[in-house]
Amino acid sequence: MPRLVAKGRSHFPFLALELLTFPPAHRSDFWSPICLQVSAAAFQPAARSSLLEPWCRSSAEPETRGPGPRAMEQQHLASSSALRDTEEPASCSGVKEEVTSCSFNSPLFQQEDKNGITYRIPALLYVPPTHTFLAFAEKRSTSRDVDSLHLVLRRGLRTGHSVQWGPMESVMEATLPGHRSMNPCPVWDQKRGYVYLFFICVQNHVTECHQIVLGRNAARLCLICSQDAGCSWSEVRDLTEEVAGSEMKHWATFAVGPGHGIQLQSGRLIIPAYAYYFSHRLFCFPCKARPHSLMIYSDDFGVTWHHGSPIQNLVTVECQVAEVTRTAGHPVLYCSARTPNRRRAEALSSDCGEYFEAQSLSQQLCEPPHGCQGSVVSFRPLMIPNRSQNVRDKSAPSVQQSPLLDGLLKPEEVAGAPSETWLLYSHPTNKKRRVDLGIYLNQNPLEAACWSHPWILHYGPSGYSDLAAVGDEGLFGCLFECGTNQECEQIVFRLFTDQEILSYVQKD
Repeated sequence: MPRLVAKGRSHFPFLALELLTFPPAHRSDFWSPICLQVSAAAFQPAARSSLLEPWCRSSAEPETRGPGPRAMEQQHLASSSALRDTEEPASCSGVKEEVTSCSFNSPLFQQEDKNGITYRIPALLYVPPTHTFLAFAEKRSTSRDVDSLHLVLRRGLRTGHSVQWGPMESVMEATLPGHRSMNPCPVWDQKRGYVYLFFICVQNHVTECHQIVLGRNAARLCLICSQDAGCSWSEVRDLTEEVAGSEMKHWATFAVGPGHGIQLQSGRLIIPAYAYYFSHRLFCFPCKARPHSLMIYSDDFGVTWHHGSPIQNLVTVECQVAEVTRTAGHPVLYCSARTPNRRRAEALSSDCGEYFEAQSLSQQLCEPPHGCQGSVVSFRPLMIPNRSQNVRDKSAPSVQQSPLLDGLLKPEEVAGAPSETWLLYSHPTNKKRRVDLGIYLNQNPLEAACWSHPWILHYGPSGYSDLAAVGDEGLFGCLFECGTNQECEQIVFRLFTDQEILSYVQKD
């Protein structure tokens, strides 16, 4: 009987399979049952937190942690923030809902049953002309990826430092027959006034791990758009062939986001994505299908879409990007990507995301085992404090060019040219588990060791998150997964100011 042996650790989904004994007379009869066995329940992911799960984000049995005193305090704050208001509602349907104020966590999506309806994978977008937050999530029949149903949305109308939320709506336009909708990734096009919502549609009952092992993609790249800040949506548009083209034969599977996309100063729209790439097959199996982050972009305001080159030298999956501008020189695109290597991947592109010339593993930003999605946004600070007060690791030199910039920018381009934009980054802060979601501040992305210590938004189980900046007002929103015992208990929204995080950073 022929047998298959996995090279390396057997729980890697991008394992290489090697046939050790193979009777020639039975080749045609052998591979069919083996392929059926590979696609069976043995490859169903229990969670996206172990590396046949690594990139299988969902948790059938999410991590647990008892509610310590800080977690109970946060839970109390969350419950006290569900206030009623009589002002004009944010919802298009005119139903009054709760209000979020600064410094309070407001639950927007609540798990209905431990083994039942669950909301995961947050995505957040701010639409400036209407002062509206769009909060997206996946609605699932259980917490597992394979049980995703469709996308849901809540709209929040911002007034000053508070947000009034409308009711939850199902985005049924974002569906394909026989598929489940996943990974919401919205972007705002200020030139045309459109909201583009990217997502993937995956064949029902087909897991990501099944696609990776067999090298048979079951995902479709889809898009809908709105001209009224999410009140109504266009019909779905399938972009799979347009974007992937001939590369699709080398993609075992792919996904966008999750979380927001961005529009650059040049007008280019960028959607972060990743694909499991393999160069060739050994019989019916892909050889060494490995994930690499890449960008999907449009230079004609959403009419046509293309993909850039993948980040080649690192194993990278879910990612987000932010544009970093400087007082001198061209803007640089910064990418933060999930890895299984216990360190966050960082990459820089000088050509607006078509190619990332510099990549490295961050020495300051840790990942839990098998990693976790995180979010990053850039913003212009309202007030720039004395540069001597920049917050950096105490062991870091006073001024040092980031290793990412080696070969990308000339030293004279960096020296004496501070960044006009800062970065915020959200992610679970614990090295061992997905707990204690925090916000990191980087006051100069072009210098080494400039990430602050995290400001904790939630003590306890936490997972995916998405950040949104409110123009140049020094105001931010964070939509993130959290709970008391499990990270998938709820998705909450937090509004905070730049002064809150600066006060923490300076105090720390």
